[in-house]
Amino acid sequence: MAAQIQPTDIKLHYVTIAEAKKMSGLRLVLGAYPVPGPWREACKGLFYVKGIPYKPVVTGNEGTSDLQIGMDDSQSELVAWTGQASAPVAIWNDELPRSKWTDQLNLAERLEPEPRLIPEDSGLRMQMFGLINELAGENGLLWLKRLGMAHGPLQSLPEGHEGRAFWEFLGAKYGYTPERAEAAPARIVNTLNSFHEQLTAQNSRGSKYLIGDSLTAVDIYWSTTCGLLDPLPDDLCPMTSGFRNPSAYGCDNAEIDKALTPELRAHREFIYNDYLELPIIF
Repeated sequence: MAAQIQPTDIKLHYVTIAEAKKMSGLRLVLGAYPVPGPWREACKGLFYVKGIPYKPVVTGNEGTSDLQIGMDDSQSELVAWTGQASAPVAIWNDELPRSKWTDQLNLAERLEPEPRLIPEDSGLRMQMFGLINELAGENGLLWLKRLGMAHGPLQSLPEGHEGRAFWEFLGAKYGYTPERAEAAPARIVNTLNSFHEQLTAQNSRGSKYLIGDSLTAVDIYWSTTCGLLDPLPDDLCPMTSGFRNPSAYGCDNAEIDKALTPELRAHREFIYNDYLELPIIF
């Protein structure tokens, strides 16, 4: 159960950055975090659906903990290798590292064309990329939720407090200002309303999916995004209990909670049960 999970209870076998650099094939920099980071879980999900094996890689320097993210230059080895200080990053053989969700999705599609996660139809393809961007792109739902997560601690913890370091790192990464954080909930509600309307329209024409008539990447990205607002239960998502709270992995806004309709939650459960790995393995 979540109350018994400790930060060291990581079940994936992670390799160090030095070890990963010597390997070929697919390596995914995921970070040994005991929480279901939505970008990381979506990246894992793409390759899981495709049946493409990978080696999970830590984010921290050798001898440090990945939980030190943003502190004491503990990701300098990762930055030197990939140009990034966080996860996920996909590296295939000697090709350039891929840190953008669009590049990771296109890599998965190239390595294993079936099952298709990018529609062949150009209209559906454009619709899918637009919908995912509203979730995972800059200023998308996940970005806005991160602003909200940083808002409380940055407003309440005094300058110099030891607990501010991580939140200052997170705030800088997502362009935090109090004004942007306070405006975020309304935009999140708008996005959720749009996804509910899209799913309702699809259901009315007899489709179980967000676009088209089969699984696409937007179904995966929605499912992992939903976990940031409404985590799966302990037996399916054994995350560290301290993060299972409304201000982190949960919902502390009544309007957002209302916009996260039963239909949207049920779609997440359908995609996880039928396509993604359960329980979630960190």
